[in-house]
Order: sequence, then C-alpha cells, then structure tokens
Amino acid sequence: MPTTDLISPFVVSCAGGLTLNKDVFSMSPGEALILQNFEPDIKGGYRRVGGTALFNTTIVPQGSSTTSLVIDCSIVFNGQVIVARGGDIHRGTTSGSFTSLTTGLGTATRAYDFEKFNFDGTDKLIIATGHSPAQIINSSFAVDVVNATGGGTAPTNPKFVKAFQNHMFYAGGSNSQEVTFSVPFAEDNFTSASGAGSFKVDSTVVGLKVFRNELIVFCEDRIYKLTGTTSSNFAVQEVTRNIGCRDGGSIQEIGGDVIFLAPDGLRTIAGTSRIGDVELGSISRQIQSRIDDIGLNRISSLVIRDKSQYRLFYPTTSGSQGSSKGIIGVLKSNPNTGSIGFEYSDMVGIKPSCTDSDFISSTETQVFGGFDGFIYKMETGNTFASGSTNSTILAVFRSPDMVMGDPGVRKYMQRVNLNYQGEGTTVSADLAVRYDYDDQNSPQPDKISITSGGGAAVYGAAKYNNATYNASGIPLIRQSVEGSGFAVALKIDDQSSSDAFSIKGFQLEFTPGGRR
Repeated sequence: MPTTDLISPFVVSCAGGLTLNKDVFSMSPGEALILQNFEPDIKGGYRRVGGTALFNTTIVPQGSSTTSLVIDCSIVFNGQVIVARGGDIHRGTTSGSFTSLTTGLGTATRAYDFEKFNFDGTDKLIIATGHSPAQIINSSFAVDVVNATGGGTAPTNPKFVKAFQNHMFYAGGSNSQEVTFSVPFAEDNFTSASGAGSFKVDSTVVGLKVFRNELIVFCEDRIYKLTGTTSSNFAVQEVTRNIGCRDGGSIQEIGGDVIFLAPDGLRTIAGTSRIGDVELGSISRQIQSRIDDIGLNRISSLVIRDKSQYRLFYPTTSGSQGSSKGIIGVLKSNPNTGSIGFEYSDMVGIKPSCTDSDFISSTETQVFGGFDGFIYKMETGNTFASGSTNSTILAVFRSPDMVMGDPGVRKYMQRVNLNYQGEGTTVSADLAVRYDYDDQNSPQPDKISITSGGGAAVYGAAKYNNATYNASGIPLIRQSVEGSGFAVALKIDDQSSSDAFSIKGFQLEFTPGGRR
C-alpha cells in the first residue's frame, strides 16, 4: 500500500528514438524500446508516419520481360515521371497512362541510375541500365543512346552515371573498376584530345555521388574522390581503404553530408576544407541489430528534406508488403541532451523496388516503384496502399521501463498525462501501462482507448475519466490508470485510419509505496 498520499510526478520528453544497443536498465526515459511507424520529429516527439497512395492508377507496362517490379523511376522530368520496367522505359503523368519511350533493353537485375543534366541549355535525362548503352532522353522525350557519336570509345553497359564539372561520368560497365568521363558539355563524346578520359580504382564501383566540389566514387571495400575541373587537373584521391559501400542505392545527401550503408552500419562522409582530411563516422550504433538484419536485399533510399529525414528500405522479393522493413533516420537536436545527431525508428508495411524524391513545382514529393508494377507516392493519407486496396498503418511506441528515481520503491499509478499534437479532427490510439518489465507474475492492466476529437474538455466529465485539455495550446490527454510496480513502461499503439499525430511527451503521476 502507499506510504503517503502525496502524488509524485515524473515528466518525460520523447526524444532519442529507437535504441537497441542498451540494456533496459540504462536507457533514457525519452528513448524507445519499440518505435514502429513513428518517425522522430524535428519539431519534437514522435510522429505517426504518413500513408502511401497510387501515383498513377495505371500499372506500368510490362514489356517483354517476365519480371513484375519497377526497376527504377525518376520522379519528374519535364513534368512527367520516367519509369523503367521489364526492359522498357516509359513516361507518364499523375493521372494519364504511360507512353513507351524505348523497348528491348533486356532483363534488369539491378536498379537503373538516372541523372538529370543540362549541358547546352536543354534539359536531358540520362539512364544507365547496366546491360545496354546509356540512354539519353531529351526535353521532347526523344531517346538516343550513348554511342560515342562525337568520337572515342563509349563505355560498355555502364551501371552508374553522374554529371560533374560539365563532364558526364560513367562507371560499373564492362570494367567494374573503371570510371570514364566525356569531353566537357558533350555526354556522348569520348575523344581524349578534347578532354575525355578515364581512371581506374582497385575495387568494384558501386555508386557515384557529387558532393560539394568533389565526385565521390564508392566501391565495395574503399572510397575515392575526384577533385578538379577538367582533365588537365582532375586528381583521384583515396578517402579510405578500410570502409566501402554495400549498395549504391543507400547513398544520399542530407544535412550537409553524405550518408551510405557500409558493411558495419550507416556512415557519413564529413567533408572539410582540408584536402585529404575527410572523416568517416558510424552513425547507427544504437540500431546496429537492425543493420545486421539487412541481407542481400533490394536496397533503396530517399530523403525528405523538410524533415531532415533519411529513409532506407530493404525488402525481400518474396516477403509480403505487410512485413517489409525500412529504417527512418532523422537528423535533429535532442532536448534531453542538447546534442545533434540521428534518431531512428522502424518502418514496416512499405515495399519499394526503387525510390526517388524531388520537387514537383514547389512541393517536395517522394515516389517509389512497387514489386507489383505500380508507382506510389509517400506522405499521402493515413493508410498504406497496395494497388487499389489500402491497409491500416500499425504504429507502436513503447518506452523503456522507468524506475523513476528508485528501483526499490513500488509505484502506485494514478494517471498518465499525454502531451500530443493532432493533425486533423481525431486522434485514435490505445494506451497500455506495463509493469516490472512485462513480468507475467505482475498484474498487467488492459489497454485503454484514448480517442480525442481535438476540443477542450473538462476533466472528470468524460467517459473512463478521460479528458482532453488543449484550450491553452498544449493538447493534453489526462487518463486515470490502475496498477503498481517497481518499474513502469508506457505503450501506445495505433492501427486506425485516423489522422496522424505526434507524441511529444508524458507525465506519470504515482504514489510511492513500500520498499522491497
């Protein structure tokens, strides 16, 4: 029984993200033992992720190949999406059907590489397929191939392509360790006397990335960078011989840095002004067990710029959409520690075969190709789309087991004050209080529905003694709870199609009991 009638408060700010590298006794209260389909929010707290929807209700034509997945997509080129499937390349709008641009490129075993560029005042798109000459699409959607019409020898079946310093760079072709570049302002001229050339590295190239004034060449077990502006002063420098990139589909720029998947986890390349002083740093130790689960999966990634967010997907071909996994990483400031770093969560229920993000007009848009042949967009609605059907988003947050100052004192719970921020007219979720590390020998109370319509309420007048306060601008669900334990955890789950909401923090009110 309680030793005093005095109610003690314990306040928690939700920050730190999914933490899997600590034991339950050393976790900070604001971290999460489970954080599924909640994203760490740069505005604070954990926000339930947005849904997905069809970008175009027309399935991408299959072509002659037997594969069904969308190989790659460029979100917008001259107002249309460019997609590849079954050895064919198509263009389409958000509402119309797809139009074939070129066919018969062969069965692809990997994602294509798309690069937009403008060397002569005309917007163009170049596509490296890995099993055919690079494909050039102009602003009128006419297609040509990179066949060295300007002279020299074109690279054979390149896998990767990037525009850098007005040259076009190709890699991963018949020679997996060679990078070839065109003459300035001519993507199909390889005459060495006019400024074209090539260089070799001593590892298989897996991706290219332009970062600041450098071309980063990612290889399987090392990384290089190219500096300079022309063939006369291009210089290849070794960044590291100790770390490589597992898959070029993981490479993205975010927060003034480049993130990629290395064999030992997610890492960044922190560029500095000092030539040769490029630091490498692991940033995923807190979710290392998730990284270890990534096998020979189909890896893709994208960034959501206005959220400082990186998403990495690694679905298996045979796995269902509902079980398909991804990782969300957000670069943010932690209010509990004052530090700036990545916070993570799990994403479950999206199965991309490829991804892309860019701006359509002034709106940042994220799209992905599906294994089912459709193109989808993210951050839309409150359900996950699969063709013409939709499924609810299962979002789960579980706090650490909190001893609230003294692990030897029993806490008799009185109420939970949940600080939330809704984005629509309703918030619908379930609240569960768990005692003593989910000990089966300890009574565990049933879940409590915490549904709010967003309006202010009077405490004690609502059903189940549930009330909502938000007239002051600080939305608060105040819920009476039962039970006691030496350690207390909070679990919130949502599997509805109601509006997204954020969990900002919570206050646990308890009466101290006797010491064991």
